[in-house]
Amino acid sequence: MTVKRAIIGFHLDEHEDWVADLECGHTQHVRHRPPWQVRPWVITEKGRKSHLGQILHCKKCGQDEP
Repeated sequence: MTVKRAIIGFHLDEHEDWVADLECGHTQHVRHRPPWQVRPWVITEKGRKSHLGQILHCKKCGQDEP
């Protein structure tokens, strides 16, 4: 089961990959690595700002993880 959560921010991880901060306190990678992961919006500040509030499925909430 997955639970829908809004993106409230972004940060870079230790590998310089973008991570979405979700409203529940969990995080989710939002990488742009074509052809497998195509998210060109994540590489610019304007693109990331435009996705604040977007809904993602939080697998950790769906598994009742703290």
